[in-house]
Amino acid sequence: MEEAKHFIGGGWAAPAANESIEMIDPSDGQPFARIARGNAADIGAAVAAARSAYEGAWGRMNAAERGRALYRLSVRVAACAEELARLEARDTGKPLREARADAAALARYFEFYAGACDKLHGETLPYQSGYTVLTVREPHGVTGHIVPWNYPMQIFGRSAGAALAAGNACVVKPSEDACLSLLRVAELSAEAGLPAGALNIVTGYGTEAGAALASHPGVDHVSFTGSPSVGTVVSQLAAEHHACVTLELGGKSPQIVFADADLDAALPTLMTAIVQNAGQTCSAGSRVLIERAVYAPLAERLAAAFRALRVGPSTSDLDCGPLINAKQHRRVAQFVADTRRDGIRLAAQGEIVAGAPSGGFYQAPALFTDVPPEHRIAQEEIFGPVLAALPFDDEEHALALANGTRYGLVAGVWTRDGARQLRLAQRLRAGQVFVNNYGAGGGVELPFGGTGQSGHGREKGFEALYGFTTLKTIAIRHG
Repeated sequence: MEEAKHFIGGGWAAPAANESIEMIDPSDGQPFARIARGNAADIGAAVAAARSAYEGAWGRMNAAERGRALYRLSVRVAACAEELARLEARDTGKPLREARADAAALARYFEFYAGACDKLHGETLPYQSGYTVLTVREPHGVTGHIVPWNYPMQIFGRSAGAALAAGNACVVKPSEDACLSLLRVAELSAEAGLPAGALNIVTGYGTEAGAALASHPGVDHVSFTGSPSVGTVVSQLAAEHHACVTLELGGKSPQIVFADADLDAALPTLMTAIVQNAGQTCSAGSRVLIERAVYAPLAERLAAAFRALRVGPSTSDLDCGPLINAKQHRRVAQFVADTRRDGIRLAAQGEIVAGAPSGGFYQAPALFTDVPPEHRIAQEEIFGPVLAALPFDDEEHALALANGTRYGLVAGVWTRDGARQLRLAQRLRAGQVFVNNYGAGGGVELPFGGTGQSGHGREKGFEALYGFTTLKTIAIRHG
């Protein structure tokens, strides 16, 4: 069975404790590889390698040279896209076409940030006579990145890509459930000419390697994507040495559909927003709020679409693959069972195809209608292909429902009324608002992050570079 090592200081490194973790294929529940089980000693070695790179070859590179190195990496990622997609599809269970889209997005992240390296400028500030005051943006130094299992390539690209572009050296701890694609990217980074230590990857459990990374005093900034509860722990650990933290913690995102909306255009997007990656998406549109005048007909159209969904192995490239692991499978199944037990109407379910391996972690997509807004299924992040439909009476009611959770990540608004579009966009508590679309095709260029328990800080786009830099003011008195 294949056994992967850490990537530290530009090459492969065996785990300090000589222990490994079994990788399970979500499509059949069978082990297929082993990864290194990292601990504090491995994190320490990676942080030391990153610090050496930051104070050495990587830190001495000017912005244009850094951009060229990242562009070379983007080219290598694009050339290996099919290989990376197959690694990620097997790791996560997602349909192969979705993994291919993730590989393309990763290449685009490095391409985008390669072009941004030499465009991160400071300012000249007007001040008292006899002074010239400048601001400059400088990298933090060593950044730590804790990457989840649902979109390893994409989240790595938007996080580490921006950090590298800003001049930081990175230590990445991917999820123990899905990390093989990132280990391959680390290898490609060396081929692209990134100096040894600029990018380091330590695999292992969050409670061991992840906690060691967040708490390491040599880490100047921590980026974490995951659950609110773990985000709190990461923040507390980083606070012990006053490291900056960016948190992206998930959501319970609403899509608001008014009676004047183009329902034919909305329907496929409403479906994709909850079915993509089997609903294991922080920005999943897991609540659909429908104006009462069109509630019944649109709910029935959604039900028909749900009944047509097919679930199977990643290689079958169906509507949904399996959930990531047995724990997540049990959790989502329990949500569905509890909601049915509470008497909420299960309007439709998809189908797990015949021949799907019995050991796979498959969950039939489920649509629940007439969901009370206070019910768990309308309040809590399920991270599975489960959609809650709620009716609303008017604009104020829709806003109250949309803003009525502890999250604030993404929202969608479907209406032809231009004034209403602007009113809702301003009043919705969300880091991103999409009008007559949802997600804008991924949007590498679009700043992403949330409010409330969806976290703080922004990833993606040029805005991410500000989070991975610190602002220095230089005041020169010249008389």
